[in-house]
Amino acid sequence: MSCSALGRRLVACLLNISEARRKDLVETVARSAITDIKALALTLAERVAGTSAFLFGWADSPQHRGLAQRRKEIGWFGKVLNVSNIKPDIGSQPTRRYGITGVGASPYVMNCNVTIDTQDLALGRSVASAIRESSPGGIPGVQVMALPHEGAVEIACNVESVHGSSSSHGEEQWPNVSIGGQTFCHAPASLITARVAELIKHHGVAIKGTALVGFTPRECRRLAEGAISNGIGEFWKELRRVHM
Repeated sequence: MSCSALGRRLVACLLNISEARRKDLVETVARSAITDIKALALTLAERVAGTSAFLFGWADSPQHRGLAQRRKEIGWFGKVLNVSNIKPDIGSQPTRRYGITGVGASPYVMNCNVTIDTQDLALGRSVASAIRESSPGGIPGVQVMALPHEGAVEIACNVESVHGSSSSHGEEQWPNVSIGGQTFCHAPASLITARVAELIKHHGVAIKGTALVGFTPRECRRLAEGAISNGIGEFWKELRRVHM
């Protein structure tokens, strides 16, 4: 797939598929993803017999339900996942061998993981609950869990884009991105870290560090423009040289 074939519609295809061991499958997935996210799920179901998928975000048309909502609907967070009760959007009835794959698209997502210097998982869960988007006073676009991590507790956040500009949230400046004439923004890592610090300080606990996983929208644009300028139509092959 050449750069000219993709045309100027291509912005970025930065897939988190570094763990995959089958190069042919990785390339098939990547080609599908930059064409049609729903086609990605269909390709998976066709090429790997026994697999199935549920859709979320923009792939879940017309509802556009978020990943957290879809996971709750299929019982993802239960102690025991009964795959026989799951109704997939694409593919065959899920089995324990293959499970079910979530396939979706959203304007921009990053991971912001804040590690707090304690082993008190209950405290971590209370912090996660306080900053979660669905909680009163929570941070828009933030989905979060508290997990044990190397002798401490990690407040692991998925940070999704929300409609509107940063000014609509009355906080510090939020990074903005424009897609298809629509404006989206996302909570900055500095805000998430500050909220966590405020919640734990009364318990005598400090923050050990904050780690970001993924590229910022500005970095995505820089990499995409570089790929287009240099005629790189299959940028995922170059990711091994790029560090997030």
